[in-house]
Amino acid sequence: MTNDKKERGLYELYAEDPERADYLVFGRRANPNRRGFLKGAGLGAMGAMLGMAIPFHRNFPSGLIPAAMAEETELGLFAGKDGLTLLNDRPVNAETPPHLLDDAVTPTSRHFVRNNGVVPEIAYTKDVSDWKLTIDGEVNNVLQFTLDELKSKFKPVTLKLQVECGGNGRAAFNPPAKGNQWTVGAIGNSEWTGVRYKDLLEAAGVKPSAIYTAHYSMDGHLSGDPNKLPISRGVPISKAMDPHSIIAYAMNGEDLPALHGFPVRTICPGWPGSTSQKWLQRIQLRDVVHDGPKMTGSSYRVPKFPVAPGTHVENEDYKIIESMPVKSLITTPQTNQTIKTRTLKVHGHAWAGDNVVKRMDISYDFGVTWIQADLKAPPNPYSWQEWYAEVTFPTKGYYEIWARATDDKGNMQPFAVNWNPKGYLNNSMHRIAVMVDA
Repeated sequence: MTNDKKERGLYELYAEDPERADYLVFGRRANPNRRGFLKGAGLGAMGAMLGMAIPFHRNFPSGLIPAAMAEETELGLFAGKDGLTLLNDRPVNAETPPHLLDDAVTPTSRHFVRNNGVVPEIAYTKDVSDWKLTIDGEVNNVLQFTLDELKSKFKPVTLKLQVECGGNGRAAFNPPAKGNQWTVGAIGNSEWTGVRYKDLLEAAGVKPSAIYTAHYSMDGHLSGDPNKLPISRGVPISKAMDPHSIIAYAMNGEDLPALHGFPVRTICPGWPGSTSQKWLQRIQLRDVVHDGPKMTGSSYRVPKFPVAPGTHVENEDYKIIESMPVKSLITTPQTNQTIKTRTLKVHGHAWAGDNVVKRMDISYDFGVTWIQADLKAPPNPYSWQEWYAEVTFPTKGYYEIWARATDDKGNMQPFAVNWNPKGYLNNSMHRIAVMVDA
């Protein structure tokens, strides 16, 4: 007799039937009005699990997994990185736990890694004697530059710029979306030095026919086939000409590390990290939207209209992701901390793709009331913005801090986002758990 009982994770259990999940996990039945307030034995069971009472339990939505249970607390180790969680080793993909992203400028050791292929040998040897960056296609003059020529012939620029994977937050989608199961740590805001993308294009002379760029890099395809490219993406000419889009050769004051694209990479801030392509060797200007690997089908695209979870979407119904949505992150305190005081200082970052964050709010009673945080201006466009707040808890017990950013176009972080087949653009509010024992 075979045992075909299926093991289910917490997210899957809640996705299939949140009311039954409440009963199975906490021993409580949901209210007929589907709010599923914590009551009686269920409240006791959940409180016992968390180790203390939940003062605002009546506000807790049915089917919501407590933040204390929703994040992995065991960190993986990854050589050369400070506490990153390794999601995949072929290709290398690793994310940063939120509390390790507390710095205004993300240290290289704490910047997430997203690769599509094999890191090229040149990134490790640093031998650039045979390397040149080519600019061709719809240009008046085909140009090639050595690394020294890039540094000497063009004005250098140093900017603090956000780079975020388009799939950041994918782990929270249900039904699950294929791909690396990023939680919230596929974001970094390092200081990048290089030359303006537009300066290179203007030197080459952009023909009126050019509408899109195409990036070609030196990383190898996982199959080992030298004729295959793991990724080749690009951006509209208008994004390449933005003065904050750069061809970077340094990260936090040092040559680009191997994992971050030596000798040069594009940084197209505020757009999916895939447009900030590493190990660059050629920029081609095209008279059509680029159709390289990871530019067609459903890659880095979302449906043109909302779809129900699990819906199949035809390729013609997708649109290319451009500006990333408004988002925020709580970096202090670390989730699941027990504090011995009723007052807590909270810190984090917020960003909004091509836009600017104009307001930041936090809640400690499951979203019933909100406290406006002190939001700082960015040091330059496309840098994330720091925010600070202070919370005074009314009693001891279990609390969740929820973070919600609003940008200058009025876009506000939602509690939950529309599902999409590839699990992109999850900008739902970040939550952490806090146990107050005072």
